[in-house]
Amino acid sequence: MVAALGIVQILAWGSSYYLLAILAAPISRDTGWPYAWVIGGVSVGLLVAGLVSVRVGRTIEAQGGRPVLAAAAMLLALGLALLASARTLPVYFLSWSVIGAGMGAGLYDAAFATLGRLYGLAARRAITTLTLWGGFASTVCWPLSAWLVGELGWRGACLAYSGTHLVVTLPLVLVGIPAEPPAQRASAAGQAPGVSMPTGRRLLVGLLAVILTAAAAIAAICSVHLIAMLEAGGLSLAAAVALGALIGPAQVGARVVELATGGRHHPIWTMAVAAVLIASGLALLSAGIRTTALALIAYGAGNGLWSIARGALPLTLFGSAGYAALVGRLALPSLLAQALAPTIGALMIARLDASATIASLAILALGNLAAVGLLWWLSAAWTPRMDAQGD
Repeated sequence: MVAALGIVQILAWGSSYYLLAILAAPISRDTGWPYAWVIGGVSVGLLVAGLVSVRVGRTIEAQGGRPVLAAAAMLLALGLALLASARTLPVYFLSWSVIGAGMGAGLYDAAFATLGRLYGLAARRAITTLTLWGGFASTVCWPLSAWLVGELGWRGACLAYSGTHLVVTLPLVLVGIPAEPPAQRASAAGQAPGVSMPTGRRLLVGLLAVILTAAAAIAAICSVHLIAMLEAGGLSLAAAVALGALIGPAQVGARVVELATGGRHHPIWTMAVAAVLIASGLALLSAGIRTTALALIAYGAGNGLWSIARGALPLTLFGSAGYAALVGRLALPSLLAQALAPTIGALMIARLDASATIASLAILALGNLAAVGLLWWLSAAWTPRMDAQGD
């Protein structure tokens, strides 16, 4: 089941969130639309994803993840087909609205919520394994997208991805994910976040939301603009794509290390190490072209661990009861921030330059590292299980 869901994640991320890293320039050249407007399609998609995230979490909590993930596959297929036919900006943004609904119902937040619904507190290992698969999304789909554009054009690439969701992703969801979750719901493992949550835990949820939102904004800018920023630094497109492809293996390598530990440490450790690596990678990237490979490896490793931490930490801190709904609520501000981040990043690159943009991201990452330290301290003070095994 996790393997099937992993393939679904590779294709879903690669044909939505990571799509414009390769397709934005060809779309802008072919249509004459400004580059910033083209990138704005991702912002529209993420905005819609954020708006549906709370409902997605509640639906998974009530009905399980299979119907939601199946709907996501169909929405992504429809949105990509619309994108391929877009001749005007209104149709272009409409297509991204549909893609965004598919993103909200089909990317990591929905997948983590599904695993939490299936496995309860034991979902941490499944989440880690799933992120091993998802870590290949950019590595697989960036070169694939570049090849499809070269062979079929950007419209043909969109149609190819659309068909893939219908003939690969949808069947994998329907066959690989149980129709009803097994009776493995945790009973008193943790308190469901709700109105009666103590003040300390409400503060933890709020601080966690801020941390996840800042990290999501950084990731959104890098995922959309990384190739362009590397090119602006003096690299050719081929070299930029080759170096960018290091992120995927670095993500996977870090997740393999996490999986090998067997979850014997609290996921706050995972989040802290991830924050250090992301901040270090961005700082090295701003230092110059000679450290680019090392910087992207560090950044990729940090992102790999971060994906695990953002799924596992709320589960460990607050328990499995209401986990799917909590994931949906935490996703809302993160996705809204990501909706704005690509456009803001494009404006920063245009009005400042790529190096100043990278330096700004490094500063934001350092601030987020400090916030993770505060979360660690507060968790130790207010969460009795802080020093216990993560699962």
